[in-house]
Amino acid sequence: MNTQEEVAFYCPYCGERISVLVDCSEAEQQYVEDCQVCCSPMVLDIQVDDSGMPTVDARPENE
Repeated sequence: MNTQEEVAFYCPYCGERISVLVDCSEAEQQYVEDCQVCCSPMVLDIQVDDSGMPTVDARPENE
């Protein structure tokens, strides 16, 4: 099982498709990361399911 996966999602500010590298050894994670395109801060909520597949939900930091 790979402990890191690249996950693509859309920036909640500019709508561009970007990706992050997720550490799949943690089932739940939350952190702030700047968009690679518009540099706006996003809160990333990351969930890793039982099969090790991650999902990323991005929302504006000020929400």
